[in-house]
Amino acid sequence: MDYENIEGKSSVGYFSRPMSLEEENEFLKETVNHLRRELEKFKKPPLIVGTVIEIPDKEHAIVQINTGRFYVNVIDELKGKLRVDDKVLLDQRSLTIVNVIGKDKPFDVSGFVVIEKPTITWEDIGGLEEQIREIREVIEYPLLYPEKFKKLGIEPPKGILLYGPPGTGKTLLAKAVAHHSNATFIEIVASELVQKYIGEGSKFVKSIFELAREKAPSIVFIDEVDAIAAKRIELGTSGEREVQRTFMQLLAEIDGFTPLGDVKIIAATNRLDILDPAITRPGRLDRILYIDKPNMEGRYEILKIHTRNMPLAKDVNLRELASLTKGFVGADIKAMVTEAGYFALRNNRSKIKMEDFINALMKIRKKRKEHETEKTYIY
Repeated sequence: MDYENIEGKSSVGYFSRPMSLEEENEFLKETVNHLRRELEKFKKPPLIVGTVIEIPDKEHAIVQINTGRFYVNVIDELKGKLRVDDKVLLDQRSLTIVNVIGKDKPFDVSGFVVIEKPTITWEDIGGLEEQIREIREVIEYPLLYPEKFKKLGIEPPKGILLYGPPGTGKTLLAKAVAHHSNATFIEIVASELVQKYIGEGSKFVKSIFELAREKAPSIVFIDEVDAIAAKRIELGTSGEREVQRTFMQLLAEIDGFTPLGDVKIIAATNRLDILDPAITRPGRLDRILYIDKPNMEGRYEILKIHTRNMPLAKDVNLRELASLTKGFVGADIKAMVTEAGYFALRNNRSKIKMEDFINALMKIRKKRKEHETEKTYIY
């Protein structure tokens, strides 16, 4: 048997010299008592974890355990101290509440959302002057100057819906307005809101907005919102019904009893045509902003932004490149500029030439054609 440490006492003091019979007897008694206490722990039945959902009076509480609800007793030490949403321990046989171990959180969202303070500024976005003006009016100004809206008796919109082709800058706009509003940016892809078990999706949505209120002022950015906000159908699978429940919880959070306060919502989608009208009705995301592919002047502005820190050769003509990139979105232009840098790197040059941009342009176009052919083949 290991006598090295019994209840924090070292046996060195016992074995540094020959023990008397009294000392040895005391040591053995302490060892037996310690082992008995350890044995008692194994004999005790485990306690049940539940959540308090209602408190009718000091002596009783209604507790949720899994899918069941129980009217239970409270021990004397906890009478008058319980609160709704307390996570409690209950005796297995009588279901009496014997201890409180904290507050219950409906869903742990930490592994699903991105929380940050963005560094993107309006100067990092080109070709979207009109869209920038509108998103600032809807999101930034109400967060920075709420008193001006109160004086005018105006209630600002709760959020805005951005729609348009992929890569046109919807996420960049959301991050930039969060930066200039000094707001916490909470990003979630709507498909993550669809959970495996019934009821978890709505709990997830509720937890996200609770987090947003805790970190206010904040902006909740929901990308690909069409994953949960598509038009509802009468009949469907259990999975489709769960998506609808999640969607209803989102609508409840937007215009429910608990005010959003300094929480703004920005949703983004590529498919406005399939969205349920309920999410865009007045009082919800009633501001709809189209983010189109940039025109030539917009492409020129984007090229200037992405090449401002690059060592360009004298033969580089950004206006000519802007005319050659017709049909490109901001993401395509950024990829082309990066690829041009790689072409210069491969040729061991310190400056990027016009030919590097042309080669990069041809490579990006080739990839786009391959991707479009692949999509046609799949569908």
